[in-house]
Amino acid sequence: AIQAGIPKGVLQIVTGKSSVVGGVLTADKRVHKLSFTGSTEVGRTLMAQCAPTIKKLSLELGGNAPFIVFDDADLEKAADGLIAAKYRNAGQTCVCANRIYVQDTIKDEFLKIFLKKVAALSVGDGLKEGVDIGPLINQGA
Repeated sequence: AIQAGIPKGVLQIVTGKSSVVGGVLTADKRVHKLSFTGSTEVGRTLMAQCAPTIKKLSLELGGNAPFIVFDDADLEKAADGLIAAKYRNAGQTCVCANRIYVQDTIKDEFLKIFLKKVAALSVGDGLKEGVDIGPLINQGA
């Protein structure tokens, strides 16, 4: 942040268990604004905790990002793009593609290319060489 010209102390990034960190930050009068990226459940809790002090709050609670493939697309590149858009971080980011639209005239060809590429992905220990997709964050995911 400092290299980007933001004065020291203006931007603070805190990570940790939401059940602990959220309550501390929302109760602290020195905190004027919170930005949270995560689940709707935690976002709802933070909103309620910010309400008494009318603390500014920005929430990114998951998306429903589309991925669109038109009939003039390079289907190999589009399939590679969809794999990156859908499977990054085991599909657990808020910007992962969740809706896929493919123009009707190319859907069969695109699906064939895409499924072949998906079948070639290696799933396993994300820290091992050659693994494309690691585990989910927890059993519920």
